[in-house]
Amino acid sequence: MPAAATVATLLLPEERARVEAAGQDLFVALHGDTLDDAIRRVRGQKVDAVFLSVHRCDDAAFPRVARFVREFPQVPAVALISRQDGEVPRRVLGLGASGVRAVVDVSVPAGWGRLRELLREPSSPVAAHVMATLDGDLEGAPPDCRLFFEVVVRRAAELRTVKRLAKVLRVVPSSLMSRFYRYDLPSPKTYLAHARLLHAAYLFRNGGLSIADIANRLDYSSPQSFGRHLRVFLGVTAGEFRRRLPFEAAVARFRARFVTPYRDRLLAFHPLGTRPGDHGQITV
Repeated sequence: MPAAATVATLLLPEERARVEAAGQDLFVALHGDTLDDAIRRVRGQKVDAVFLSVHRCDDAAFPRVARFVREFPQVPAVALISRQDGEVPRRVLGLGASGVRAVVDVSVPAGWGRLRELLREPSSPVAAHVMATLDGDLEGAPPDCRLFFEVVVRRAAELRTVKRLAKVLRVVPSSLMSRFYRYDLPSPKTYLAHARLLHAAYLFRNGGLSIADIANRLDYSSPQSFGRHLRVFLGVTAGEFRRRLPFEAAVARFRARFVTPYRDRLLAFHPLGTRPGDHGQITV
């Protein structure tokens, strides 16, 4: 079962309980009292969407909403209508002009279903883009080989060590490492480290996130630690990384350096030492 999404909100008090009930087992709502509270949530942690009550967004809020949409294009803003009044049409137009593209009318029962549908499958756009890029190279590879890449790419931001990765894959760390060594492949640590940089490159698309924000989001101990990681693996500073290696280029580099040259070996590689179907229930 996918992990629950995280949603930052700016809602009326009476809307909060209804949103929480609608999102049970699907998303966790982090309520704020101001738009700045919601933005601080987005800066400080992984947030999958922001819910904005149309009834909390007056004319003074529109410029701030527009700035948020510009700075965090990868975090969808969803406007909620919970009652009908004379101000709703004008405010919806104002939010639309500010860049908000999703409006859900939860004053009718169907609206709650639509809201749930928006977050039905909390997705990893990083994993989706990377795995689509690698599809050609991994076509015909054993299922556990593809599973290794899916887990590494999707969860690199949280699985910072090979020991943690091996635990998720339900394999002994030393066995995992030795299989890569025997096939003369880059080490699991190398794949994990460079997959984390894909997440960093994706986050850098959000102009509103500072280097310190991204280091925090990726659970580095400090911006300096993040900078050392970049110097060790890429030989660049965080600022240079942001300027010179946009997300699409980082994905192309990952494929060219760590997948395409090893395609023939990967087609016969079983990193988990299993036959197809033997890997059990692994949460990707």
